[in-house]
Amino acid sequence: MKITYHFAVDLGATSGRTILASFDGEKVDMQELSRFKNPMLPINGHLYWNLPGLYHEILLGLKKCKETLSTPSPEAGLSTIGIDTWGCDVAFFHAGGSIAGLPHCYRDSHTEGAADKFCEKMSREKTYSLTGIQFMDFNTLFQLDTMARNNADVIRKADKILFIPDAIAYMLTGNAITEYTVASTSQLLNPNTGDLDNELLAAIGLTRDKFGKMTYPGEVIGTLSKDVRDFTGLGEVPVIAVAGHDTASAVIAVPTPDKDYAYLSCGTWSLLGVESDKPVITEKSMLYNFTNEGGIDGTTRLLKNICGLWLFERCREEFKNAPKDVAELSALYNTSQCDSIINPDDPSFACPDVMTRAINSYCARTCQKIPETPADYIRVIFRSLAKRYNEVLGMLRELTPGAINRLHVIGGGSRNKYLMQLTADETGIPVVAGPSECTALGNVLVQLKACGRLHGLDEMREIAANSTETITYLPNNQ
Repeated sequence: MKITYHFAVDLGATSGRTILASFDGEKVDMQELSRFKNPMLPINGHLYWNLPGLYHEILLGLKKCKETLSTPSPEAGLSTIGIDTWGCDVAFFHAGGSIAGLPHCYRDSHTEGAADKFCEKMSREKTYSLTGIQFMDFNTLFQLDTMARNNADVIRKADKILFIPDAIAYMLTGNAITEYTVASTSQLLNPNTGDLDNELLAAIGLTRDKFGKMTYPGEVIGTLSKDVRDFTGLGEVPVIAVAGHDTASAVIAVPTPDKDYAYLSCGTWSLLGVESDKPVITEKSMLYNFTNEGGIDGTTRLLKNICGLWLFERCREEFKNAPKDVAELSALYNTSQCDSIINPDDPSFACPDVMTRAINSYCARTCQKIPETPADYIRVIFRSLAKRYNEVLGMLRELTPGAINRLHVIGGGSRNKYLMQLTADETGIPVVAGPSECTALGNVLVQLKACGRLHGLDEMREIAANSTETITYLPNNQ
């Protein structure tokens, strides 16, 4: 069977990468072409993303893709391109296509208390009934409302407001779209109508025409523009609307044929949930602050955002005398006896100046032992995350009638054997860890569907299982 080649852009909130994938009809092989940092830029008291810098890195990745494909065979061509990123944040563009300033980072403090301020004009109950989205101050709805209240020039003058994957696709093709899965993270999309909600837009002084056409995973956005073709040496390669939200892409690649499981996308954020045939928008789901985000083939991802390995990543930067290697650092867990527990979702951990100090303050005010060594902090973080996963799993069982007999952990955190075993012990169910590269794999699987090489979610997951390896952690009491 003919081998086809596909290019995946996978941007996270701390780093990004470009990947060249090949598909032989049975499995996907992925080769990392480039990896680059994606730091938050502090400018005059605010945090921004370097969108032009990310775009340049993607162009370099595409250029390397062309060189890589030309080396073994000049006839080898690139079939498609797909882009996934984090959710909620947006970029602004003038009518001519130029960028209207740098996008705000969702961790910027300008949205502190933004949900409460918006709900002064529309109640929480009404807002949740329209969207089914978890209330978080950085949701797009509240970011845009904050900018409107602050009379930001950019929101008034922008011709187009695009989510980050859509912004990059616009820069590559010149076509402006709004991809469904990433739009569903915004608290602007009404899952019952399948489009941005006009009542919510009106509440923040915007109209639907500021955004691109609603587009679903598997649709073609456009082809590479002449400028991009000239820079990279590639031809008119189609850019596909994959599941633009990285978690949506990751869930597509869960390697299982059945449905009696929950998933945990474990990275900077931990997102724990199940796939549902329809949104779950009830008093209890609002009480538990669960979110309904778009998935592939009409599915809904019922989930809860949990502050994940962000805690570990920040502490790791602050440790002075500790191993730099992540595996070696994680292994310090075994050398501590500190039993303090924190709530990872406490607001004090959202973006503190010093994470270790924030953990110390939390432990002090809850009358617990204050960590003293890197090993102590690691033990506190891992045990607290596992405990929080079990709490959220209990809420999920109350919200959904389906059985949850195991937990599939996907993303980089699935490689952390200490956290995985703790999670199995805490939840009392098997934890199937992997694949760690599920986001990029899900991105590629949707590209393959767009090419007609795969048909439906079941076949996509069969290919995911063929293309990856997993490790199962059993609870120690079993």
